[in-house]
Amino acid sequence: MTLPADDPSCAIPYGLNPLDRRSEKRGNAAELEAARSHPHARAYLLAGDRVLLAGGDDAAAHAPDLARGLGVELATAMLLGWQADGAPRLAGALPAGMEPPAGMEFVDLRSIAAEARVSPGVLGQLAQARSMLAWHARHGFCANCGHATAIAIGGYRRDCPSCAAQHFPRVDPVAIMLVTDGERALLGRQAHFRAGSYSCLAGFVEPGETLEDAVRRETFEEAGIRVGRVRFHASQPWPFVSSLMLGCIGEALSAEIVMDETELEDCRWFPREEVIRMVRGDHPGGLACPPRLAIARHLIEHWLAGG
Repeated sequence: MTLPADDPSCAIPYGLNPLDRRSEKRGNAAELEAARSHPHARAYLLAGDRVLLAGGDDAAAHAPDLARGLGVELATAMLLGWQADGAPRLAGALPAGMEPPAGMEFVDLRSIAAEARVSPGVLGQLAQARSMLAWHARHGFCANCGHATAIAIGGYRRDCPSCAAQHFPRVDPVAIMLVTDGERALLGRQAHFRAGSYSCLAGFVEPGETLEDAVRRETFEEAGIRVGRVRFHASQPWPFVSSLMLGCIGEALSAEIVMDETELEDCRWFPREEVIRMVRGDHPGGLACPPRLAIARHLIEHWLAGG
């Protein structure tokens, strides 16, 4: 898959995924069997959000024989897609409490991203694998009749043999926004944030709601600020469990903060120069912005760069 070099979403962790998904092939049993038995097929193996890593350049991709030896049934493994060289990539779930084989280790997906343990493209594939496996772990039974369901079309559907209902993986859209007022940015913090850390406001998009209206509603509900124009900037798949962060810049129409204390511990307008010091790490009060793992940091840097 050819990706544009200037796509801002590709620069955000979990956002770059060059696999060719070939969704039209998933319903073909012969194509699925060919992919799962391909001599160069490799599997990403996860126990919850922990990824099995070996040494070498392709530390997260494991041979089918290893996967089978660890109890992964490749006939029902997720088919994530194909690499540019035609090699399929699969995903399989391991027991949460198992010990890694000799010479390997389990590393959680956040640490893999923060420590750059794999390439950005592989990180995006691991996020895809995590979201898919987590959905299957939670949806083994039909929401319509309660009967056990079966994996279909390479893992992108579960079928109920009792009532014929079809169930598809869900993605939860989340609006995350940097609201600005000229040379000021609105940042808040929740009680569980690390000390001194301030971030963008965020909230789930509700049914029947546009992304822009979600930005306006969430900002008013959490901070009492009215927002006018909303510009989309970038998105980030967030595999904890399966959200899609939709990053926006919003222009404030009001300035007085009326904070929802059940949602936020603090919320303030920060002048541009103060935000620069927060990003740079030399704020005199020890205040900071999120790490570059988070799309919030990319929204803040985009604004600081004049976006």
